Amino acid sequence: MALGPRLDLRPTQGLVMTPQLQQAIRLLQLSATDLVDYVERELESNPLLERDDSSKASALSEAMGNDDDRSESGTTLIDAVDNQSDAPLDIDEDFTQNDAAFDVAADAPGYIDTSPVLTWSGMGGDDSFPDIEQTLTKEEDLRTYLESQLNLSLKDPAKRFIGTALIDSIDDNGYLVGKPEALAHQLGASVEVVEGVLETLQTFDPPGLFARDLKECLALQLKDRNRYDPAMATLIKNLDLLAKHDYEQLMSICRVDTDDLEEMISEVRMLDPKPALKFDSGVSQAVIPDVIMAASGSGGWRVELNTETMPRVLINNQYYSELNRAADSSIEKTFVAEQFQSATWLVRALEQRATTILKVATSLVSKQEAFFRKGLTELKPLVLRDIAEEIDMHESTVSRVTANKFIATPRGIYELKYFFSHALTDGVGGEATSVKAVRYRIKQLIDAESPDDVLSDDKIVLILGGEGISVARRTVAKYRDSLKITSSVQRRREKNRKVSKT
Repeated sequence: MALGPRLDLRPTQGLVMTPQLQQAIRLLQLSATDLVDYVERELESNPLLERDDSSKASALSEAMGNDDDRSESGTTLIDAVDNQSDAPLDIDEDFTQNDAAFDVAADAPGYIDTSPVLTWSGMGGDDSFPDIEQTLTKEEDLRTYLESQLNLSLKDPAKRFIGTALIDSIDDNGYLVGKPEALAHQLGASVEVVEGVLETLQTFDPPGLFARDLKECLALQLKDRNRYDPAMATLIKNLDLLAKHDYEQLMSICRVDTDDLEEMISEVRMLDPKPALKFDSGVSQAVIPDVIMAASGSGGWRVELNTETMPRVLINNQYYSELNRAADSSIEKTFVAEQFQSATWLVRALEQRATTILKVATSLVSKQEAFFRKGLTELKPLVLRDIAEEIDMHESTVSRVTANKFIATPRGIYELKYFFSHALTDGVGGEATSVKAVRYRIKQLIDAESPDDVLSDDKIVLILGGEGISVARRTVAKYRDSLKITSSVQRRREKNRKVSKT
């Protein structure tokens, strides 16, 4: 055999992640807010892209109105969920070619015309109004509020410095992080001095700040109300008994009767376990649904994209032609070509993202139709594979689509991932039940129980078995704990106490 270098051709198969494919995947998993930010950055960096701000009505406001009088432009209509075609949907297919159950206006691709209408109502040219900068206000944060009290309470610069360090050592709930001994060692001060400054700070408003645990937080608030007597102090020290509703033992160790204990518990419940949260200046963002679902006049469901959540961009072909003609060097021509290719892929990726979201949402509505009609007890077991097989996509694609995407339904706004739930089977071929539906049914049974008939976990197992749901007692206990529901013994004690009180 001769030894030497040689060339061989060997065919192989592999998946290459092109930049365009990576961009499409990245856009698919972005939330509505992140998508807007991403498109804004692309608009700033690519001269061939421009925003399409064509006026159109809000799909969300229309969805909450009269379904029969609405225009079908830009919507997908499901006239009968039960009669949908089983043919898989493809991203690149036109919706008008898939199924008669889908009705899209032929004059415009509404499912990609998704730019929100941004309007601004100005004051006009009236100089009597202040400038916008003069109307801005800033809410006082907790640190500023505490520092103002610190400057009034402590005159010694050294103690004030320690107080500032303690202010920086509280968490978002207002609790002190770390021990005074460690802070004293870090600052080179005595533990007694740090403890003295801490006691001063614990008198600041709002009461309960700078506590090291929940018991101390509640005690500080009771001291501020002048209600921290020996009986209340004993109650605070035995919060574990209060959580267990062991009122007999609490009355014994606190040396109070039923009326006094009831009054003490009412006072404790009025306290704030997280006193710093009232200074939370973060702006709560309302959830804007990506998909809108509403009942149609024919008894089915209308499913459409919310045009308020998806921006629409256009390619300025005229400007591209001008730049291409004006480009002299190969570098300039390459730059223009790259920008045009990037813009083209962005428009296509936005279109495929919108189409994919709509297909997944449509399939979810079809699978969970009983939930939308009857409620949580009818939620069906569903996994990503079920949707992926129906719409002929990969499970990872469905996972990306359902993450951080929301749908507005007649029963409220839900994240798309909410409709996925593992199945609970009886092991003998019976009908599977959603875990979420079982948990909800357990909560229903416990909420409806009377003081004379408190349901034990074994009794709940029997009731569910009579309804065709086979579940073990330990499973019921696990679901009950996840719902923050106490045991039957504690619930019976609580209900009997309320009955004797009345």
